[in-house]
Amino acid sequence: MLRSMYAGISGLKNFQTKLDVIGNNISNVNTYGFKKGRTIFKDLYSQTVAGASAPSAARGGVNPKQVGLGSQLAAIDTLHTAGSTQFTGNTLDMAIEGDGFFVVKEGTTNMYTRAGNFYLDSGTPSTTAGTSNPARLVDGDGRFVMGYKADANGVIQGAPTTTSNGTLTQLEIPTDATNMSVGQDGTVNYVQNGVLKIAGRIAIANFNNPGGLEKVGGNLFLNNVASGNPSIGYSQDLGRGTIKSGSLEMSNVDLSEEFTEMIVAQRGFQANTRIITTSDEILQELVNLKR
Repeated sequence: MLRSMYAGISGLKNFQTKLDVIGNNISNVNTYGFKKGRTIFKDLYSQTVAGASAPSAARGGVNPKQVGLGSQLAAIDTLHTAGSTQFTGNTLDMAIEGDGFFVVKEGTTNMYTRAGNFYLDSGTPSTTAGTSNPARLVDGDGRFVMGYKADANGVIQGAPTTTSNGTLTQLEIPTDATNMSVGQDGTVNYVQNGVLKIAGRIAIANFNNPGGLEKVGGNLFLNNVASGNPSIGYSQDLGRGTIKSGSLEMSNVDLSEEFTEMIVAQRGFQANTRIITTSDEILQELVNLKR
């Protein structure tokens, strides 16, 4: 009897967690690059009332008798399915079609994102009067978008190889550049004084287990022991997706699915409360046996 009550309590806790995950998904339905969560349950453990017995010549075998003691949280998965692509027409808005993440850097830490709403800063002030340093490609919070810089001849420096991620660096654009464009392979071009030049190529990171990445807020992920170390290189290489300039990836949250899961969680929560109230009524009847 008390076992049923505690089993119901474990169910309440789990369905509350499920509702928390659903609420977070729905709140981020219009968040660029957001990846939805999914809650998985598993049974807690079972109390063995009687063990199994082996068959003999005179009698067949007997199955074990076990009473389950509730449920527990098995996992909260992050589903990295692709969201729909929204056209914006802004050159610095970028979406990845396929697998991979943009690499952004804050301080000494590389972080990873699918949200490609990037901008150019004004460039750091120069020590020479009347001049300024090139503008840098950044995300909405000023983190540097990492890639591979090209020299004056358009040759990529520190290029990645099959065994190395290469040398990542900030991507810089002269402040007097015009007609900037980004190719599907991540090549950043611009025109300066009528000459077409290459600033570099945007880096794309892949992971063996992207579901193991840790969400840190702001549409950002960090790698850990579960996700493994990133494999960073050019788009279109080694299974990495292509870059689509002028578009942004929307959230992969499906409202119809989330509302359906919300109904399931609500009914599951109600059913577990009924288990608790029924167990309480039986306890009350036992107490009332002595009057």
